[in-house]
Amino acid sequence: MDLEIYDETKNGVPEEHVKLVKDVLEYAGKYIKLKENTEMSVTFVNNDRIQEINREYRGVDRATDVISFAIEDSAEDDEFPIVMDEELEEEIPENIGDIFVSVDKVGEQAEYLEHSYERELGFLVVHGFLHLNGYDHMEPEDEKVMFKLQRDILDAYGLKR
Repeated sequence: MDLEIYDETKNGVPEEHVKLVKDVLEYAGKYIKLKENTEMSVTFVNNDRIQEINREYRGVDRATDVISFAIEDSAEDDEFPIVMDEELEEEIPENIGDIFVSVDKVGEQAEYLEHSYERELGFLVVHGFLHLNGYDHMEPEDEKVMFKLQRDILDAYGLKR
């Protein structure tokens, strides 16, 4: 997986947390059998920035923990679809979208839930990652599927509660 990490925080994200995010998302990608050439990004922000994003894109004027922006690139929606053979199509990277994580919320929630900062960080990026891959939790049945997969990935990776 081609993963870009951006740090827009005031104090910077420690390298071990950047590495954790890379490793857990690489693991999650293999777990759900993503194509190797899948692209995505994670941007670390503080509460004030994620509140702006939440207000602008969701109409909710408060800080949140994670926001995902999936790229829904469907050939059916294209006015002029590109026609190519399967071999060429396999070589073209697929960008699935972007995740924004509030490092402030990671700390707040880890403390509240009484588990490690690393567990909360892993949980939030896997949660956002699953949204980028079409999983949702709006309906009870969908929630059961997504939350079980989320838990299975984190447990198998070693980030248990």
